[in-house]
Amino acid sequence: MTRAVCPGSFDPVTRGHLDVIGRTARVVEEVVVAVGSNQAKTALFSPQERVEMLSEVCAPWDNVSVRLFSGLLVDFCVSEDIDVISKGLRNGGDFDYELQMAQMNRQLTGVETLFVPTSPEWAYVSSSLVREVATLGGDVAALLPERVVARTLARAAERRAARD
Repeated sequence: MTRAVCPGSFDPVTRGHLDVIGRTARVVEEVVVAVGSNQAKTALFSPQERVEMLSEVCAPWDNVSVRLFSGLLVDFCVSEDIDVISKGLRNGGDFDYELQMAQMNRQLTGVETLFVPTSPEWAYVSSSLVREVATLGGDVAALLPERVVARTLARAAERRAARD
């Protein structure tokens, strides 16, 4: 059975993330969406909140599950018997960074990386950009799954109120 992991911080999960998860789910037997914590980012949601939101929006896919992880992704892959890391690529900058990661991951454990070009309509979308726009009061509804919009706007409003 081919199992793939779609890792990320997903803070918040965007339509671009779902594009990559769904396309991965069509080519492998099982997908684990692995929610990690990136200390370099200012999180809008706790890891558990992100798992809850992802579980809701990934429910239509029978072969997708969502889990928290910490530490090295390749260690998670080995412990979960995962064969492939699936990464979405928006642009050449993503490729440059992800290629190095893919080569390192393969060297460490032999796990392969599948690059999935993001659909053009989502190529400019990133969680960090969505967080910034939402926190500044912009409309991000078209960039997020419907079930995530209200939570994101409410949390961004809390941030604005705390800042002002």
